Amino acid sequence: MSAKTLLLLVPAITALILAIVLFPAFDTTRSRTPVADLVVKNAVIYTSDSAHPFAEAMAIRLGRILCVGNYSSVQDFIGSGTEQLDVEGKLVVPGFIDSHVHLIPGGLQMQRVELRDASSRVEFVQKVRKAVEGKTKGSWILGGGWNNELLGKELPAASWIDDVSPENPVWLSRVDGHMGLANSLALKMAGITKDTQDPAGGTIVRATNGEPTGLLVDSAMKLLLSSVPEVSIDERRDALVRASRLALKRGVTTVVDLGRYFPGVSAELVWRDFSDVYQWADSTGKMMIRVCLFFPMETWSRLFDLVKARGQAISQWIYLGGAKAFSDGSLGSNSALFYEPYVDEPQNNGLQLTDKDWLLEMMMTLDKLGLQIAVHAIGDKANELMLDLYDSISSTNGLRDRRLRIEHAQHLRPGAIKRFGQQSVIASVQPDHVLDDANSAERKLGVDRAQNGSYLFRSLLSNGARIAFGSDWPVADINPLQGIRTAVRRTPPGWENAWIPSERVKPSDALNAYTISAAYACFLDHDLGSLAPGKFADFVVLSTSSWDDFEENLSASVLATYVGGKLAYSSD
Repeated sequence: MSAKTLLLLVPAITALILAIVLFPAFDTTRSRTPVADLVVKNAVIYTSDSAHPFAEAMAIRLGRILCVGNYSSVQDFIGSGTEQLDVEGKLVVPGFIDSHVHLIPGGLQMQRVELRDASSRVEFVQKVRKAVEGKTKGSWILGGGWNNELLGKELPAASWIDDVSPENPVWLSRVDGHMGLANSLALKMAGITKDTQDPAGGTIVRATNGEPTGLLVDSAMKLLLSSVPEVSIDERRDALVRASRLALKRGVTTVVDLGRYFPGVSAELVWRDFSDVYQWADSTGKMMIRVCLFFPMETWSRLFDLVKARGQAISQWIYLGGAKAFSDGSLGSNSALFYEPYVDEPQNNGLQLTDKDWLLEMMMTLDKLGLQIAVHAIGDKANELMLDLYDSISSTNGLRDRRLRIEHAQHLRPGAIKRFGQQSVIASVQPDHVLDDANSAERKLGVDRAQNGSYLFRSLLSNGARIAFGSDWPVADINPLQGIRTAVRRTPPGWENAWIPSERVKPSDALNAYTISAAYACFLDHDLGSLAPGKFADFVVLSTSSWDDFEENLSASVLATYVGGKLAYSSD
């Protein structure tokens, strides 16, 4: 037997050994070989496994992969009860992992006032007017998604909507979740007046006479949100179902959920969702996708107790990720923290939402306990602050596999790019934010700062950094195929050319960032992220019939989504 032949047999031999260990049930009438529940054949399988990137068939038993290779390598696993799925030459990829979502807020937003497409003041007001119709006096009108860049770059105000909502308090969050608009009745109910002081890490936007305009930025939102009634358990459970169905439709089989945790929102809500929604869904068999949960950093002791008692895997559906905090705000709300001021607000460098000393103390404690850390940082100063703190943690606590994360990492100075790779810090980034910021970044930061430091995906990869792609849904759509197109092309709607074309990435890099790298970024690469023996059989069947076509056209759509080897969504 030649060395080449032996090498080709290695995946099948490895799969057989794993199968015997992992799956002790056999068809004794045939042999000692385990019988697959499902065999996928006649496929172009992109595995996201660098050792064996492509295959044509896959055998699955009890939700996990037995073997990936050519059709002959899986035939020994076919028995009388094996279903054979002929995908007719279509491309099969690992189930997408969205590395940053707010799943329940996204599900709730699907039933609320949706302002994402509002492109004028008139349309904005009409949507609010329609939402108020039929509502009882005093009931809250909630929603969001508005983007002042689409409203003629004009920030909305309470005066826009007061006439159409005189008896109903209104709260409408900006698309990024770092700013929101309240009508005058909501401001009154929250006790926000001309004399109310800005809280630390937040801003009450005011007119020239000092009166609040209705806009609240970052931590100032908590002044109002405490007045908004809590969403019922049933509404939150329904939101999980809606969100999960949408995720499956888009080929997403796992999400990293940062919870209902935005600046100004109570950290307790995340824990309520864990017990009232996720544990309920898990115990009643209603989980459809896998979730990796991150919890507010200030609640670290509860998280540590839970991890100590249960480990990372609560079940095959729920994983405990780590703790999250905020370093700054957002570019769209002019609250991301920069070294230099905003061009359109020369007195404003953004907001540092969390005290540096508190962050360091908390993170040092969490790291000593072995908990993973993720911190939101968008501006260049916020990112370097986090890199400095992470370096202090590693230097003090010693070397180990930490997988520290920076969420967003949108704007970086040249020196910071290398540090991600050198310090093994994961950049958890969202490609589709490029579509929102391309039209505003140069105006807010100036051409040079924007062009040389925004969404540096290729530079991060070239400097040895791990990047994990996500959507930040409901801030942007939960749609990995769209995110891949954006990362590869970087062409916003209406543009003829790419924005910062030197930062475009290869399709394989983008796909890996939604699969194996995303799994690595939350310590789930032993179970998820690639189609390899022993891992969960989460995969997506795409409409394209070749890898070359996928790379060249990026026009594929999701035909079917499988979770644990079972059909969870079909376009039919």
